[in-house]
Amino acid sequence: MASEATFPATIMDAMRQQIAPRQPSHQELNAQLYEFQRRARRGPTPEVFYAKHLDNSRLAKEADPARGREIRTFAFAVGILFLLVMVYVVQRFQSIECGYRIEAQKQLMEDLSEKNRQLHLTEAQLNAPLRLDGLARGYGMDAPAPAQLARLNASADSTPVEAQATIPARPAGNR
Repeated sequence: MASEATFPATIMDAMRQQIAPRQPSHQELNAQLYEFQRRARRGPTPEVFYAKHLDNSRLAKEADPARGREIRTFAFAVGILFLLVMVYVVQRFQSIECGYRIEAQKQLMEDLSEKNRQLHLTEAQLNAPLRLDGLARGYGMDAPAPAQLARLNASADSTPVEAQATIPARPAGNR
């Protein structure tokens, strides 16, 4: 049964197997294409180059006033555009710099406010009556006795009174 599968079914199939051309590989196709392109580049006739010696030293370029005017107008327009762009750039950089200065001032303001708050808290702690009383007792101070208090008589008209002080005389041996 295996031998039947290897034989062609018809005579036409047998003829096709014998006549079927072999497919060329990619390398062969590329080689044929390259050879064809090489022959096409060469051309039917050889190329010949001749050297020409030209003397253009006697020629002078004629000035074109219209072209000069166009160039001056274009240069002026480009200069104005450049100036406008530079003004914009300078303003932009100044606004950015101003923004940085504003932020720095805000930060400084916050720092100073915080320092002020800390100083107020420190002042309140230092001036606390209980703290001062404790310090005074630590130095040996006590509340004044009633005999140590002197009341000032305030006049009814509340006019200011000039303060007077008397200097006690020194003993002769303390000089």
